[in-house]
Amino acid sequence: MKVYHGSYMKIDKIDLSKGERYRDFGKGFYVTKIRKQAEEWAQKIGARHHAEGVVTEFTFFESAYTEWNYRVLRFDGYTDEWLDLIVLNRNPENISPAHDFDIVEGPVADDKIQRRLTDFLNGKIPREQFLEELSHKEPSHQICFCTQRSLLMLKNIEETGIESYISEIGEPLIEALMLDRETDELEAADLFYSSATFTRLADESAGLYRQPWQEIYRLLKDELDSILPNDSK
Repeated sequence: MKVYHGSYMKIDKIDLSKGERYRDFGKGFYVTKIRKQAEEWAQKIGARHHAEGVVTEFTFFESAYTEWNYRVLRFDGYTDEWLDLIVLNRNPENISPAHDFDIVEGPVADDKIQRRLTDFLNGKIPREQFLEELSHKEPSHQICFCTQRSLLMLKNIEETGIESYISEIGEPLIEALMLDRETDELEAADLFYSSATFTRLADESAGLYRQPWQEIYRLLKDELDSILPNDSK
């Protein structure tokens, strides 16, 4: 799926630490499948920074929803569950994150909705009326990538750096794990993405990504053998 991020500058590298905390789905990197919506975001954010807005295009690998062991939450519309999560994430009194999902997808609570959300929180309108009003709004869409691991499912269309390399090298590493440990793809992927070896691989300054995939797999195998028994042996 092609998705878009609107900002005041082109996004070459995603830094989750720069994400705003009290957003709809929490702190993370947000994209949308609706280009017009991204263009509106870019125009608005660009004006705020006295710059011309820029839309960066990405490819989102939807296999994250079906083939990998990601924690995913998806909303088809303005539901009670969506509203509950929005309220939790928008509450500045919540010090801890409101959820532990890798990826969250659903509609947007924009500025107009925020005003009515304030009315709802202040008891001026009932929940049913608020959700009914939202059902008549123009469709909106957003996907929040909440963890560093989730960003592997998002590729900058013009990307040629380490992120692109990692997305390519992950396939033979996971396949080797499946064969060596006699496990399925989901478990092998989870072992790889949660390993210290992957953390080093994703750190460009460590330089591990310059090594052949066979050498990286040897490090990964040694790490896993030291902490997990291999029942296939």
